Amino acid sequence: MNARPEAVSVADAVVAEALGWIGTPYRHQGSRKGVGCDCLGLVRGVWRAIYGDEPEPPGTYSPDWAEAGGRDAMLEAARRHFVERPQQQMEVGDLILFRWKRGLPAKHAGILLSADRFVHAYQGHSVLASPLVPQWRRRIAGAFAFPLKD
Repeated sequence: MNARPEAVSVADAVVAEALGWIGTPYRHQGSRKGVGCDCLGLVRGVWRAIYGDEPEPPGTYSPDWAEAGGRDAMLEAARRHFVERPQQQMEVGDLILFRWKRGLPAKHAGILLSADRFVHAYQGHSVLASPLVPQWRRRIAGAFAFPLKD
């Protein structure tokens, strides 16, 4: 990996911040470290810690938003604000999006901690680091680098 120093420092900051969220209770639509978040709220909170203001508000969403709308809204938003990369080239600190089933929109997000671990907010659990086992890996819908800071 011959990443530019700015990319390495952003990835390091993303990982450090994401690890600081471990133990935050799961709360649908939440995005406050130590108080409560869902998977999107975790990503939003890490973004705010690194860059300040969020690039766009997520709006309200129901727990079944992906099934109800049909649009791939999470994947579309990631493409607007992150740098997409092939799954085979994922790097530590990347945002990874998951879809539960082929043909459904991406509905879950996490941040890659190592080649085989990621941090995420998972319903019924607090924010945790999980192994990126085959059951998770085959559900990856996209991988994205956090952008370099201005």
